[in-house]
Amino acid sequence: MITLQTSIEEIKGIKGIGQRFLPKLKKLGIHTVRDLLWHFPFRYDDFSKISKIADIKINEPVVIQAEVKEIKMLRTWKRRMIIVDALIGDNTGNIGAVWFNQPFILRGLRKGVWANFAGKVVVSKNKIYISSPSYEIISNLQENNNASDWRHTGRLVPIYPETRGITSKAIRFLIKPVLDNLEKLSEILPKEILEENKFLEINQAIKCVHFPEDLNQVINAKKRFAFEDLFLLQLNNLRQRLKLSKEKSFFFEVDLDYLKKLISHLPFELTQSQKKSLWEILQDFQKPHPMNRLLQGDVGSGKTIVAGLAALIVATHGKQSVFMAPTEVLARQHYKTFLKFFPDFNEGIGLITAGESRIFYGDGLENKIEKNDLIKKIAKGELRIIIGTHALIQKNIKFDNLAFTVVDEQHRFGINQRAMLVKKSNAGVLIPHFLSMSATPIPRTLNLTIFGDLDLSIIDELPKGRKEIITKIVSPLNRDKAYQFIRDQIKKGRQAFVICPRIDPAEINGNFFVLDVKAVKEEYGKLSKKVFPELKVAMLHGKIKSKEKIETMKQFNNGIIDILVSTSVVEVGVDVPNASIMLIEGSERFGLSQLYQFRGRVGRGTHQSFCFLFTESSSKTTHQRLRSLIEAKNGFELAEKDLAIRGPGQILGAEQTGLPDLAMKAIQNPELIKSARQAAEKIIKEDSELENYPLLKERLEIFQKEVHLE
Repeated sequence: MITLQTSIEEIKGIKGIGQRFLPKLKKLGIHTVRDLLWHFPFRYDDFSKISKIADIKINEPVVIQAEVKEIKMLRTWKRRMIIVDALIGDNTGNIGAVWFNQPFILRGLRKGVWANFAGKVVVSKNKIYISSPSYEIISNLQENNNASDWRHTGRLVPIYPETRGITSKAIRFLIKPVLDNLEKLSEILPKEILEENKFLEINQAIKCVHFPEDLNQVINAKKRFAFEDLFLLQLNNLRQRLKLSKEKSFFFEVDLDYLKKLISHLPFELTQSQKKSLWEILQDFQKPHPMNRLLQGDVGSGKTIVAGLAALIVATHGKQSVFMAPTEVLARQHYKTFLKFFPDFNEGIGLITAGESRIFYGDGLENKIEKNDLIKKIAKGELRIIIGTHALIQKNIKFDNLAFTVVDEQHRFGINQRAMLVKKSNAGVLIPHFLSMSATPIPRTLNLTIFGDLDLSIIDELPKGRKEIITKIVSPLNRDKAYQFIRDQIKKGRQAFVICPRIDPAEINGNFFVLDVKAVKEEYGKLSKKVFPELKVAMLHGKIKSKEKIETMKQFNNGIIDILVSTSVVEVGVDVPNASIMLIEGSERFGLSQLYQFRGRVGRGTHQSFCFLFTESSSKTTHQRLRSLIEAKNGFELAEKDLAIRGPGQILGAEQTGLPDLAMKAIQNPELIKSARQAAEKIIKEDSELENYPLLKERLEIFQKEVHLE
C-alpha cells in the first residue's frame, strides 16, 4: 500500500516511473507521493465530449474514437524532422493524424488498433488532420470501455506544471495508479469546519482535483485545499502571537522631554504618520512582552528616522540596538542617516559589513576601525547602536545587552538569519524587541494574511516639501528626445540613474545575442562612448567588488559622476539628493513595486525630478500597467493594482514563501481569508495547544517547515 510518505524511488510496479524520470520529477520538487499528489493541475482541457469525424470543426479541439487504418513514419531531411502520419476512421469517415519528432508513437499505435484521439483539427496544404493528438488505446468493442479509467481523453484532462523531459501526460500516467493504490488519507480539518463550509473530504478532494468529472468538482476541491493552506497559515500566525505574548522582554519608560528634544533638533518636521508609528513602537517598549512589528512606508517616507529615534530611547536605558540591512549600500545609508541627523549622539554607533567597519562617537569623531576591535567593543557594550549586513550574524559577534532589533527589507532575510540575530544577545531570558521595516508596499490583504503575526505600522505620507516626480512612458521613437532632456538637466548640475534588467547580454552556446533586454555593460559602453561622450558615466552591478562599489557610489554622491548605469542593486538604500532623473530600460520587465522603488531613488532633494519608463513593447496591457505607476497616489494604492494584475505570487515571490500556488491565488479571495481566520481563532481560543487535534498539530508542524515567510 502506498502512503503519502512513500518516496518516488520506492513506488513499485507502476509503469512509467523509470530511473530517467526521477531527476526530472525532483526538478519539479517531487520527492514523495505527497509532493506528487499536491502537484496540482493549473488548468483542464475539456475532452469529455466524444465526437464523430463527420461532425468535427476546423481549428477546434476535439475527441474522436477511431480505428487506425494506416500508420507510417516519414523523414524530412531538409528540416531534419521525423513525422508519424496516420489515417484514422470511424463509421462516419476518415481523418489524418500527424505527430512530429515522436517516433515512439509507432510502438503504441498499429493498424487495427482503436483509440481515443484528442487534439486540435487543422488544415495544411488542403489536408485536414488532427495535430499531435493525445491518444488512449481502447477496445474496438466501444461499449465495454469504462470512461472512468481514461486519463488523457474522453474527460476533463488535467494539465500540470511541466519541465523538460516530463509532460502532463507522463504526470497523469504516474498519478492515476498512485491514487488507485493509495492508503486512505486521514482528514486534518476538524469535522465542524468541513460541515460548516461544505468542503469535500480529503480523499474525495484529492481525486477530484486530478481526475474530476466536471468543473464544479475542480472548484470545490481547489477551494478546500486553498482554505486548508490559509487556515494553517492563520493558525501559525495566531500561535506565534500567543507564544510571543508569554515571552519576557525589556521594559522601557519613555522620557518624553528627551524625545521632544531629539525631535526638535531634526532639520524637518515629522509627518503625522511618522509620529503615530513612533508612538506605536514606544508603547510596545512599555509592555512586558517583545514587540513584533512591521513598519511599512513609501520610499523616502522616513522609516529610518522613526526607528532611529526609538533606538536612541533604548540607548538612554544603557541597552543596545542593532540595524540589519540586506546590502552594504543600504547599511551604509542607514549609518550616514544616523551621523547626519543625530550628530550629538556620543554613546557609540558602529558600522560592520564585509567591506568595511567604522565607528562614531559624536561631535564628528568618526573613523575606520579594525573589524576585530569593533567586534570586541560590541561584546563589551561600548557601542549602543550597531548597523550592518549579514556580517552581524557571524559566529564571533556577540552583543552585551541587545534589546532592540531592526531588520530592513525583511523579505530579503531568512527566518533563520533573523533568529540568529536575536539569539546573539547576552540578555538572558529577555527577548529583544523586533521591528521589521519595508519600503516595498504590500497590500493590506497580504499583510493581514502573510504577516498576520506582526503588528502593523504604516507611514503613508511623504515629508513636507517633497515635489511630485514627473513620470513618463517613453517609446523608441522618443529615445533621442529623452537623451537630450537628460543632457540639458545635467548641464544644469543634476545627475541621472539608468537602470537595466541585466548585467550582461543574454548568451546561448557561448554566443551573445540581443533579446531586446538592455544589459548594464552594453548600455554603459553605448552611453559613455556614443550618446554622452562629454559626460562622466559609470556603472554599478552585483558582480563588482565591494571596494569598487563603495568608491563608485562615493563619486556619484559627490557629484563627480554624472550618469550611473546600474542593475536593481540601487533598488534600495541609495540617497543622492542631487540625482533628479531615473531612466529605466525595459521597464515592462520589472514589477510595479520594483519600479516604484527605483523611482523613489530620485525626488529626494529640492529639484524637480523625473522618471522615464523606456519600453520597446507595444502591448496595451504593458502600457496600462505602466500607466498605473503614473496614476497611483501612493505605494499602497500601486501595490493593490500590482496584486490585481500579477497576483501575490509575483509580489511576494512564491518560491520565497514556500506557499503553494493555490494558496497564493486564494489570498485574493477576502471571504476565504476571513473564514480561515475565524476558524483558526475559534480553534486557538478553545485549544491553543491543539491537543484535541493531533493530526492537525502534526500537519501544522510540517507546514511551518515548508513555509518560510520572509
